[in-house]
Amino acid sequence: MTRRSLTPLFCTASRFAAALLLGIISSTGSLAIAAERPNIVLLLADDLGWTGLGCYGSDFYETPNLDALAQRGVKFTNAYAACTVCSPTRASIMTGQYPARLHLTDFIAGQFRPHAKLLIPDWTKRLGSEHITIAEVLKNAGYRTGHIGKWHLNGRGAEADGTMPTDQGFDVSFERPPGSKGYLLKQPSTGESQSSYLTDLLTDQACEFIDESKSDPFFLYFAYNVPHTPIDGRRDLVKQFNDKLDTKAKHNNPSYAAMVASLDQSAGRIVAQLDKNGLTENTVIVFYSDNGGLTQRNGQATGFTDNTPLRRGKGSAYEGGVRVPAVVHWPGVTSPSTVCDTPIITMDLFPTFQEMAGVQPDSQAVSDGTSLVTLLRTPATNIDRDMFWHYPHYHAGGDSPYSAIRSGEFRLIEFHEDNRIELYNLPADISERHDLAASLPEKAQQLQTKLHQWQKSVGAQFPTANPKYSSARETEVAGQK
Repeated sequence: MTRRSLTPLFCTASRFAAALLLGIISSTGSLAIAAERPNIVLLLADDLGWTGLGCYGSDFYETPNLDALAQRGVKFTNAYAACTVCSPTRASIMTGQYPARLHLTDFIAGQFRPHAKLLIPDWTKRLGSEHITIAEVLKNAGYRTGHIGKWHLNGRGAEADGTMPTDQGFDVSFERPPGSKGYLLKQPSTGESQSSYLTDLLTDQACEFIDESKSDPFFLYFAYNVPHTPIDGRRDLVKQFNDKLDTKAKHNNPSYAAMVASLDQSAGRIVAQLDKNGLTENTVIVFYSDNGGLTQRNGQATGFTDNTPLRRGKGSAYEGGVRVPAVVHWPGVTSPSTVCDTPIITMDLFPTFQEMAGVQPDSQAVSDGTSLVTLLRTPATNIDRDMFWHYPHYHAGGDSPYSAIRSGEFRLIEFHEDNRIELYNLPADISERHDLAASLPEKAQQLQTKLHQWQKSVGAQFPTANPKYSSARETEVAGQK
């Protein structure tokens, strides 16, 4: 897609006119007028599975702040990431397009298995500047834009030019202290005050951005590193969870629980900072995760977390890899303690934020998402569409290359090594234990045909037969390709 100028609906409108244009009809029929365009805060967890919050059923993790956010807004039970690994999902949020369309289909820079049955395609290992991001759209509409935390969309070496957050529409970006690794940071020798745990330091930066942006509408994209590996919680929180450990609980890793708690505490600090600046009633907060929790590596349980009742986790072809927690609170629009079962996916955030900000969509732009504004106002709304996944790669946490479709109650998976298909009825079989492909051949054929049509429409790349295939060495990884 070539770059174009974007036309914000509000570029010349007065605040009063903007308020009228953003007026909404409440469920009781009364007219609620927004005083100005809302600030938008997106909190993106890294590898947090569907059961990773208290309000989603964890029996060990403590997430009172995010649970409270869900009580004030809408909790989605069928929220999906665009991919079973991180970079493609992040690209889908930034562009509103399927990773398969972008040819950005694995974590950057991926991995190469020289003796696997299939060779992965020559995929794109960067989010190029030819794509218009949601940050650019909102910045052009008068928003101050800030990126805090993990980006994971930049190219490497000669491919890095034009791929950093500040190249892609963000006024401000802070990922981590230069040269630092992991979560436990060294205190500076200068004696200056600095948080020593990465999540806390990033939250300091996010709060500073809010302070500096309170005079104008702003978009804050806070992309957490937790609870991605290495599993290394803040020491005081690890002790706290060690003291309450129940080995019979589904979730029983104190260090992982500590990482989730640090995420929740950060979310609480963000909410408090908005309140301190008088911004709470005009700020949308969206919480999402980039993929499911990591439960296996090379066929062995990690002991990190558990996505049950969903099957498997990050890197896999199943629901545990892509169904994730998602919460939206939009003051004056979302109703408290609302649960929405309508399926949504990360591409939806782009058009949703556009509509929230009053930005007229570019009629020539390719969009794979659907604005959720109507759904947020009326959670019983049905969005009639199919959803697709395409992962032509191998991953230590999962299966062989696959594609999938969710259509209504059914989910079909196609594995590329042997063209095998599996079919599941999700409401009846959320754990994907009963393959219906043989007993419902017409439904399986219908969904497989839809999947193939979609793959063709987005120009999906496919793996190819590997002439150097060796069953004895197929799991070997030889660096990055």
